Amino acid sequence: MIGFYNYTVLLTYLGFSSSVLGIILAMTGHTFAAIFCLMFSGLCDMFDGKIARTKKNRTNDERQFGTQLDSLSDLVCFGILPAVIGFKIGLDKPYMIIVLVFYSLAALIRLAYFNVLEINRNSSDPVVYYTGLPVTSSALVFPFIYIFKKFLGCCFPLVYGIVLLIVGILFISKIKIKKPNIKIMILFIIIGVIEILLIVSIFKFL
Repeated sequence: MIGFYNYTVLLTYLGFSSSVLGIILAMTGHTFAAIFCLMFSGLCDMFDGKIARTKKNRTNDERQFGTQLDSLSDLVCFGILPAVIGFKIGLDKPYMIIVLVFYSLAALIRLAYFNVLEINRNSSDPVVYYTGLPVTSSALVFPFIYIFKKFLGCCFPLVYGIVLLIVGILFISKIKIKKPNIKIMILFIIIGVIEILLIVSIFKFL
């Protein structure tokens, strides 16, 4: 079979599979489960690069494969899944669908742009700052918005759509964001767990 098969890409495969499942769940009306899949994909994406770098003897083809695989997976996980969730919660009017398309397109542009930069970047130069909002941030932003679904009532789809629009703009903006260290990443995980507990508590899924 074509491709490169080793432990360095397992988390990417797992995160991608989670988001495909999330799309299916969202399309069948299980938005909470889809939100959980989005968050799980974010967790996988947070550590897949670090795990990949533990393999010291990777060939250039293996590194490039990992880079391309990560971006393609990110497009589905954080560019498509949040838009599908938005459509299923009520963003189904023509002007709302334009927002969904813009959000996914912004994610696509961002990922393709940074693929080009990564190819041309000297691998010995560490990345200190991100330009624009990383797409992985969707794994925390939209679950946070979902917490207020019950309180916002009929206004929730509109709020979700506005956030989609803002996040899409931030994807392709030139703002500088410092790359998180391991402590910040652990904080993100804690925030994610709190978000899940709040959603479960509010919607009484247990």
